[in-house]
Amino acid sequence: MKIFSLAVVLAAPNKSSIILCSASDLSSFSFYQRGSVSEFMSFFAKTIAERTPQGQRQSVQENNYTAHVYNRGGAEQLAGVIVADQEYPVRPAFSLLTKMLDDFIAKVPQLSFSTPAVISFPEINAYLQKYQDPRQADAIMKVQQELDETKIILHKTIESVLQRGEKINDLVDRSNALSAQSKMFYKTAKKQNSCCLIM
Repeated sequence: MKIFSLAVVLAAPNKSSIILCSASDLSSFSFYQRGSVSEFMSFFAKTIAERTPQGQRQSVQENNYTAHVYNRGGAEQLAGVIVADQEYPVRPAFSLLTKMLDDFIAKVPQLSFSTPAVISFPEINAYLQKYQDPRQADAIMKVQQELDETKIILHKTIESVLQRGEKINDLVDRSNALSAQSKMFYKTAKKQNSCCLIM
């Protein structure tokens, strides 16, 4: 998962959009490609910001990239755009855009929007770095990762028991605690699940 570009865009209706500030991490591209990739990211950000209705969020795919945009609209007429790879999850992307736009509005006076060259918002670089790993930035994803790790540990524990030479089928057959009906249910369920394996 990788964020390539992050931008705050002035997206007034029926006007060309203007990138007010941006940050990018193009280290995964060769030195000779970075200029072209940077131009493409800017073009992509401006185009999608112009074509997203105010108050809406959308994700648009182009080749190996996905642009997530939140056109906040309102008095400021701002939109936030992330260009990331296709694996980057949607919820942290929109969470980042909301936080970034709130922070931008709080720290940058609206009067300076007309002269983007003088806008100073160094926090955009911090957002770009922090959100490279969406699990660190999104609490729900972090909890889900911890649950998945717990599940893996449980699976490993069950597998380690079975690796000692015991097979679950033998244990079920020898068990006095299971009724004949429970044993039959286990065997039937196992047969039905085994027919659906995808190799």
